[in-house]
Formats: sequence, structure tokens, C-alpha cells
Amino acid sequence: MSTRFPFTAVVGQQDLQLALLLNAVAPNIGGVLVRGEKGTAKSTAVRALAALLPEVEVVAGCRFSCDPASPDPTCPDGPHTGAAAEARDARMVELPVGASEDRLVGALDIERALAEGVKAFEPGLLAAANRGILYVDEVNLLHDHLVDVLLDAAAMGASYVEREGVSVRHAARFLLVGTMNPEEGELRPQLLDRFGLTVEVAASREPDQRVEVVRRRLAYDDDPAAFAARWADEESAVRRRIVAARELLPKVRLGDGALKQIAATCAAFEVDGMRADIVMARTATALAAWDGRGDVLAEDVRQAALLALPHRRRRNPFDAPGLDEDKLDRTLEESAGDDDDPDPDGPGGGGQPSPEEGPQGGDAGARAGTGEDAEDGEPQPASGGAGEQAPARAAEPFRTKALTVPGVGAGAAGRRSRARTERGRTTGALRPRGTLTKLHLAATVRAAAPHQRARGRSGPGLVLRRDDLRQAAREGREGNLVLFVVDASGSMAARQRMSAVKGAVLSLLLDAYQRRDKVGLVTFRGTAAEVALPPTSSVDAAAARLESLPTGGRTPLAAGLLKAHDVLRVERLRDPSRRALVVVVTDGRATGGPEPVALAGRAAGLLGAESVASVVVDCESGPVRLGLAGRLAEGLGGTAVTLEELRADAIAGLVRDVRGTTSRRAA
Repeated sequence: MSTRFPFTAVVGQQDLQLALLLNAVAPNIGGVLVRGEKGTAKSTAVRALAALLPEVEVVAGCRFSCDPASPDPTCPDGPHTGAAAEARDARMVELPVGASEDRLVGALDIERALAEGVKAFEPGLLAAANRGILYVDEVNLLHDHLVDVLLDAAAMGASYVEREGVSVRHAARFLLVGTMNPEEGELRPQLLDRFGLTVEVAASREPDQRVEVVRRRLAYDDDPAAFAARWADEESAVRRRIVAARELLPKVRLGDGALKQIAATCAAFEVDGMRADIVMARTATALAAWDGRGDVLAEDVRQAALLALPHRRRRNPFDAPGLDEDKLDRTLEESAGDDDDPDPDGPGGGGQPSPEEGPQGGDAGARAGTGEDAEDGEPQPASGGAGEQAPARAAEPFRTKALTVPGVGAGAAGRRSRARTERGRTTGALRPRGTLTKLHLAATVRAAAPHQRARGRSGPGLVLRRDDLRQAAREGREGNLVLFVVDASGSMAARQRMSAVKGAVLSLLLDAYQRRDKVGLVTFRGTAAEVALPPTSSVDAAAARLESLPTGGRTPLAAGLLKAHDVLRVERLRDPSRRALVVVVTDGRATGGPEPVALAGRAAGLLGAESVASVVVDCESGPVRLGLAGRLAEGLGGTAVTLEELRADAIAGLVRDVRGTTSRRAA
């Protein structure tokens, strides 16, 4: 067995180490989510934690690690009355991102089924992790069907397996630890809330500390055993401190004052539900026990808030988790019981802007260049060169409903639409057509079992024929390509319209970010269209490009649609299985060049002929409306929605309807 890097030798990650140690003291805190850039010792620290955990007493021979003091009465290996006990090291079980559901929850023991003809359960990783650590590296890339299983097990403390004729329930209480790089996508909110604590880690910018990191790593690589021996005393001291803190934990007093501070803090940061209050209380108690104290102090509550609330507080899309520490300190001070002190922020304090700040902000926005709609070719610039408006700020985005493509596709793994995938939940079995790729063992056994006597079976082996083989049918989720085609011409330059449009597009970008879609951004203004962002998985980059998008000039609508057609053509060559949705944001006016409206119609027909799912966001305003966006939508074979209907829920439902219409038309 390889020697692990010592936990106490990790440099500059005190918050990460503290969060892990608190969970070692009080496993009911609920685990740790470690967020940070690559190369910041996330995995190293987590793997090193297991060596510090005290030994656990288990029933000898139990595959589910039952506690001999209180064995699980429904344990599949039970009953354990009078069973012998043994001590072993606490386990850390790693869940690979590409693991199958069978590997996680367990399945029919195929070896015994084939050799003995009996139904027996083979435990999975959840059983192995019971009373230990379940570690998921790159947890944000975990497939949705595995996330669902983890959520159920974490909520109930047990795993229920009903499959392949096997019905099993076993305990599954584990410390869930996950690491992730936020650049590669976010977690589902349900899974995010299941982590008790969260820690942000980053590489130090101090040269001396970076030098020490390199020095220790090189020493470890040269001789792992000798390096570990140098830190043995520190490791033993931490191990003894964990044991002492566990013994002290039940005696720590969480007073009413600390509870009031916890409740006030959670209310001030508007966290959903009561899990945050409970986790904060457990964390503050564990902090006191870790420091060897019998009472929870205000400093414990503050530290608990910094660890338990950042990933639970309400925040704007694309904002990184974090807490306003000044607001936290004010909340703790105000809830400490001294109600006679005046509020330092005045009425409505707690970080809210003063009455003087509001009008100044509004006036500043007005001075930045709001005004009446400009005619194409005659914009009223607020800043920059002639014919160009300064970028408008996006309105507050909204959360969208799930947008799914009807039917079952075969695209890249994601979180949006149903798809046939290599990895995913098994939905059934079928006779293979051509080469067998994924054998469904249970179905194969069931197909062969009735014929064993006729085939003259005399030994323990199963006699198989080609006709007995069954292919496993698996279903997961795929990601799609959402291509935004945004009109940035002078007729779109009115700030109120562009602000609302950007807010709606940001809403869909947030949805794409969470569902691992690819996104692209095409803009058109002046005399041409450009690909502001080629199709990419970096939705943050798309949001940044959209935020800085300037407006002004004529409306080369046809050029924008043709550019979108080119982008889709190239993407089909790169990834033919990924389905696309085109979202055109325009008022439908086409200007510049000969016959601009007719040219735009022909370009729309080109996309419509290829059955590309599309929606046109009609940004036309004013008492007189020409309905040009509606005609554009007809040419695309899609649907139009007016700017007044441009709320996230409305667009989400529209896109879903358009996709369904397009699929039926293609069929």
C-alpha cells in the first residue's frame, strides 16, 4: 500500500483542514464540499484525512460494517446476535465519476447466480462506505442518476435496492466529501445543500509559502516513507485530539444566546429551509469541542457561519459563493442581546444602501446614456465612436424551467435531455442487433435458466447459447447546443430593451451552465455579423461577452442568420449527435444592402429547411408594431414571443414547445 501524504504537512489550507477535522469530530455535520482551482491539494488533503480517523468497531465478517453495540436489525448479513466484534481502520471509499449504478448501490451476485443458481446480493460502494468516508473527486461531473442515488442515501441514511429480483435495504451512513473545480460546471442545488460545509481553496500568492509547498512535495516524491516518518508525531497529536474532541462533544453546552445568533445569522442571509441552522449548531459545537471548551462562544458561531452558509445563501447567477463578513459581524453583534445600541446603519440597515445612495445610482445610470430609440443608421451615441452605444447592463436574470428535447437522443453526456448513453441507469434489456456492447447479465441468466435441463447441464456452470445474450439498454441525459443570435443594431439600442433582453439571455445561460450545455453567441450590427463566442462549455465566458456587448448601426439580419447557419454546420461536423436550439433576439427589422427583408427571409428559410429548433424573441416596442419578428419566426419554422412576454418562465415554456413542434415536424 502506498504511503499517503501526511495531513499535517499540507501547506496553507487551514480552512480546508479545519472543515475536514470538524467532520471527523462530528460526522453528523454532513460532510465537506471543497471548491477550488486545480493543483491546490484538494484531493491530497481529503485522502490524508482517512489515516487520522480512529478505528471503528464492526461485526466480524459483516460486509455492511454494522456496529456490534447496535447492529442493524435489517442487515442482509444479519442477524448479528452474539456476533464477534473486530476493530479496523476507518474506510475511505472513492466513487469514480464514471461509475455505474450497479457499482454504487450493488446488484445481483452474478458469479453465484451462474455457479449455484441462487439469487444473492453483491454490495456496492454505499455499503463499503457505511460508517466511513465516501469521497467523490470532481463531484460536479457526476452523472445525474448517481446524484439521485446519493441524495436518497444521504437523506435516509440507508440504501434501498430493488432490481433484478433482489430486494435489499442496508445502512449507508457516511461522511460525504466532494471536490470540484467550478470552471467545469456547478452542482445541482439539491446535492449542494447535502454538503454540511463548503470551503474555497486557492493557491497562495506568497512566494515563501509556494516555495515551501514545492519543497515538501519534492521531499515526499523522493522518499514517501521517510517524509511520512518526519510528520508522524504531528499526525499522532492530531489523532489524539480528534479522539479527545469526540469524547468532549456530548458535554458541550450550546446556550440560548448562541442559538439566537445562529438563527439570526441564517435569517439575515436568507438561506432556504432549516438545514443551515442545524448544520451551524453542530459545527459550532464541534468547534468548541475541538478547542477543548465546554461552551459555544460567539467566535464559534462566526466560524461556523463562514463554513456552513456560503453555498446556501441566495445569490445572483454566476456569483461565486461567499459571505459579506461585515454583515455577518453586524448580525452577530445585534443578536448578542444588546438591543439598546443604535443600529450603525440606521433604519433598514444590514448592508442596505442609504436613501442618498439610491438616487445617485439611478442618476448615474441615466447619465450613462439612456434615451429614445435611435433610427437605424442614425444612432445617438452615448460614448465611444460614432454609431455605437455604450453597453447596457443586464437586468436581473430569473431561474428558468427545465428545457428538454422530446424523445431520446444520443448526444454528449449532460443534464438536459433524455439520451441513450454508455453510462446511466439501466432501463431494460433487449436482444442485441449486431455486435453486443453492454451485456445485461441478469436478463441473460433469466433467458438461459429455463433451458438448463434440456441442454444437459450437469455441473455448476451455466450453459449459454447465442440467443440467450441480452443487451443492456441504458438511459441518461445529454447536453445540447444553445446558439444565441443577438441583434445589436441601433434599433435595439434603447437601454430598457437591451437590459431586459440581456437579463433573459442570462437566465437561459444560467440554465445551460447547470445542465452542461454548450453555448455560442452570434451578434450582428453595422454591416456584418460576427461569432462573438464560438460554441463552448464555458458559459461564464458567454455571460461576460453578453454583458460587454455594444450596440449601434444598421441591422444585417440576414448576415446574422447565415452566420448562425455556418456555426451549426461546423458543429454538426464536429459533434453530429448534439442537437441544437437557436434563440434569435431581434425586433425583426432588416436594413442595409439591397432587399434586406427578402434576404433575411431566405436566410431564415435555410435554417427552417434543416428543422433547427428555434425561437424568436420579438424586441419591437411602441404603439405601432410591424410584426416582422413573427414573420421571421414563420420562416424559421419556430415561434415568436414579444418583449413584454420576455420572462424566464415564458421563454422556457416556449422553447420546450418549439422543440416539441420541431421534432414532430421532422418526424
